[in-house]
This record gives sequence, structure tokens and C-alpha cells, in this order.
Amino acid sequence: MQSKLTLSAVALAGLLAFGTAGAQQAQEVKLGFAAPLTGAQAHYGKDMQNGIQLAIDEYNATKPTIDGKPVKFVLQAEDDQADPRQGSLVAQKLVDTGVKGMLGHFNSGTTIPASRIYAQAGIPEIAMATAPEYTKQGFKTTFRMMTSDIQQGSVVGNFAVKKLGFKNIAIVDDRTAYGQGLADEFEKAAKAAGGKIVRREFANDKAVDFRAILTNLKRANPDVIFYGGADAQAGPLAKQMRELGMKSTLMAGEMVKSDAFLKIAGDAANGSVVSLAGLPLDKMPGGAAYEARYKAKFGSGPETYSPYAYDGAMAMMSAMKKANSTEPAKYLPVLAKTSMPGVTTRELAYDNVGDLKYGSITVYKVVDGKWTVLETVGGK
Repeated sequence: MQSKLTLSAVALAGLLAFGTAGAQQAQEVKLGFAAPLTGAQAHYGKDMQNGIQLAIDEYNATKPTIDGKPVKFVLQAEDDQADPRQGSLVAQKLVDTGVKGMLGHFNSGTTIPASRIYAQAGIPEIAMATAPEYTKQGFKTTFRMMTSDIQQGSVVGNFAVKKLGFKNIAIVDDRTAYGQGLADEFEKAAKAAGGKIVRREFANDKAVDFRAILTNLKRANPDVIFYGGADAQAGPLAKQMRELGMKSTLMAGEMVKSDAFLKIAGDAANGSVVSLAGLPLDKMPGGAAYEARYKAKFGSGPETYSPYAYDGAMAMMSAMKKANSTEPAKYLPVLAKTSMPGVTTRELAYDNVGDLKYGSITVYKVVDGKWTVLETVGGK
């Protein structure tokens, strides 16, 4: 009797061990991610990474199977330092380690050169980059998480002249692919709407002292100064405008729509007007539920970019599931035909070059130290 019990116990233990091993044998599917995770733009990268990680964790919780086998998505995160050369090194590293898809980069300046590396390897890439050049290169592997600078610049340039009544306009950009590209599109739209560009200057993406530039701009007495660049530069720019007694309104793109800008600029932030691709979080179709899940996981609310990163990650994993394959060549055509509800939109879909079909733009103003919505244009 004892020997039978012992045998039964051994057999049961063996079955349990086999079952546990079987449950743990989900095939790992590696997704790449790259963004600035150190330096002045690290908060952008971390917010983006959090959105992707939340999507992966939630998708894995559904116990997905592809081609009849259990899979587990894992994220390989790399710091590209917002530097184009580092971005290309990171891209090659991710390709060499066998990622099945790429979520990133964040900056246009890193994304554009890196996209060639992913394209040559046949790896689909969904990036936060907004510069038009990203999807104009003719690669079938490039997709966006946000609307392009053409969409955003055209809306805000027209808004500045037609809605806010600005006639004399000065422009400063940081010479990055993003900053210069957005400023170019803003200038085109503002001119088309009847605005006059009284002066255009440029700095770089490390600048913190704009006094010389502002002294030149002050002589032109612009109604508005549009800045193409990030919050770490726009904050000091806003403060120095007020220190020099300038009454001009500061306008900028989505990289300035952040808590960091409000902190750096202080009271000088009041009156600033910023455009942001997409809807305000509380107006997004899945915004409220997303915010609650994000807070539960990370202990604080999402910033600007994470909902778009979440949707991008979900689109990539869903395409693999629908294609019944994690091989890039097999799921890429399915990804290109994506049509699904997301956190940020009722229908996430791409056009023939990988731009979002239904992008919207929201214009915000700083009132009493807080972002308030002025108007939303487009979207679905």
C-alpha cells in the first residue's frame, strides 16, 4: 500500500512539474524600444516606455497564443540619449539581438536615421517621431504613434493668425529634425493665413540662454514668438522673455506641453499657447480608464506620450496575433491594414505611408499655472 502511495505521489509530482514547466514554456517575443532615458529629455522617454510596458503586461495577461503556441512579449529598452548617432548604434544592437518589432524611437532626429536600419532588416517600426521626413522615405516598415508636423504645424499656424489674431510673428527653432520641421510647417501655415514673419532665429537643443536672440527679436516687436523645440529650452526662453520686458506670447509644439515646462518657466509660463497632437486625456475614448490603470501600476498619472505609445504597442501585438505569426514579413501587411479602437482614438488606422489617418490637434493655453484647452481640431 505504501509503495502504491509513494508511486502515486511521485507520478502526481511529475505531472505537476510537467504542467508547471509547460505553463512556463511560452515563447518569448522580443519587442525593441528606444528613447532618451537619461538627460534633459528622459521624462519623455520614461512616459513613452511606461505606456508600452503597460500594454505588454495587459496583453500578456490574456495568455496569448500565436500559431497554436503560447507567447510572452518582452521589451528590450535602450537609451538613445536623443542623439542621432547613439540612436543608430542602438538600432543596430536591437536588430542584432533579434527584436520582432520596434516601438520607438521618440525623437525625429534619432528615428529618421535609425529607420533605415530597421527597414533594411525588414522590421516594422512604430515611432513617436513627428517629422514629415520619417514616413516620406519610401520604407514600408515605418508607422507613427502621433500625427505629423505637417498636420500639427498647419493647424497651429492658421490658429495663431485666424483665431488668436497674431499678425507679426517671430520664430525660433532648435535645429533638430523635430524643432526645425515643426517651425517650417508653422511658418508656411501662418503666412498662408496672412501672418507676417518678422524674424526667424535658431539655437540648439542644449541652449538655456536666449538673451541675445531675444534682444534681436524685441526690436521687431512680434505679437508672438513660436518656438520649435523641447520644454527644457522653452522654459528658460519664456522666463527671459519676461525679464526683457517682452509682451509677446510664446507658442510651441507638443514637447512643451508638460509639467516640466510649467516648473521651469514658473509665472512666465502664463499665457503660453501650445499645440498637441491628439485629444486631451479626459476626452480620449479610453482616456479615463487608461489613466486609472496607469496610476495603479506606476503610482502617478500619465504625461503626454504614454497613451499613444500604448496604442502603438497594442497595434503591433494585435497584428502579430491576427497574422498568426511573429515574423515581421508575415505580420507587416496586417499591421499596415490596422483598424482598431484605441485609448487615443475610436479608430486607429494608418494611411499608405504609415501616418495616422485620423489625427487631431488640440491647442492649450497656460492659465494660472495650469494647462487649459482652447480648441480641438480634427480626429475621430
